[in-house]
Amino acid sequence: MTGKALVTGGGGFLGRYIAEQLQQRGYQVTVFCRGHYPDLEQAGIRVQRGDVTNPIQLENAIAGQDLVFHVAAKVGYWGDYQDYYAVNVQGTDHVIRACRQQGVKKLIYTSSPSVTMNNIDIHGGDEQLPYPKHYHSHYSATKAIAERKVLAAHNPRGLHTVAIRPHLILGPRDNHLLPRILQKAHSGRLKQIGPGRNKVSVTYVENAAHAHILAAESPNTGGNAYFINEPDPILLWPWLKQILEKLDAPPPRYRVPFALAFAAGWVLENLYRALRVKQEPLVTRFIASELYRNHYFSIEKARRDFGYEPLYSFTQAEAKTLEYVRGEMGLGGE
Repeated sequence: MTGKALVTGGGGFLGRYIAEQLQQRGYQVTVFCRGHYPDLEQAGIRVQRGDVTNPIQLENAIAGQDLVFHVAAKVGYWGDYQDYYAVNVQGTDHVIRACRQQGVKKLIYTSSPSVTMNNIDIHGGDEQLPYPKHYHSHYSATKAIAERKVLAAHNPRGLHTVAIRPHLILGPRDNHLLPRILQKAHSGRLKQIGPGRNKVSVTYVENAAHAHILAAESPNTGGNAYFINEPDPILLWPWLKQILEKLDAPPPRYRVPFALAFAAGWVLENLYRALRVKQEPLVTRFIASELYRNHYFSIEKARRDFGYEPLYSFTQAEAKTLEYVRGEMGLGGE
């Protein structure tokens, strides 16, 4: 299957890999993004600047497309709810409406496993996990609303929709997960939450992009959500300490009990909101839970419905990621 494909947020970390893999498979690719990316244009990928909160710009970009990959989102762990809602919910509404109006065949939405998470342990979770009644992060709450809208928009005789839930994406060009951890480690602000025995799923970015495209090309995915991650979970804290050592970064010096970290998150969140502080608190309830709880997921449904298997093993993914980060930091090899 080839044709025309649009990637919202195509200048970002995951979106760029999706755009590049689509081009490699013979698609005519357009990215819809706020920034200017001459390197993408030089590679033969069309760049259309705009914002998902602007329905007219979106409709112009989506006109004539066969597939739309909606990757653009407001991410992060702190901020005003309305800012998250405007991008993640209203922006998704605009995408759905434009896809219907322009006769798009399939909409592939980048969701998040956090739509099923709210301070609970998840062991090998599958797509039967319910949406929680409450969330401790605006990101998770608004992504859950948007995912439900996307899946409800599925029409077997019209627009087909699917949601992909990649967990903790890492890889070359990562500008969020590993850089954030490294910054906290070097500043002495990284603290281990709990005893460090929790298992989590992670996802290599090229594997995540591959899953999006396989789901788009499969006739079996309409109206469904899928967890995507590496097949086996990692022990989070031993893995993080190993990565920090390989990157000449200090390990966390202190271990904080989860109950204390969670309570501190609640206090700081309320205090920062009352004082209208824009800076992210040292800890939030969501972050404390992320760093303490088990949260790993099964990819069996993706394997069954669209034949998903990772392009790269976790060993290969880790090596490629470390090579890139060392280069960015000016470090030599091991």
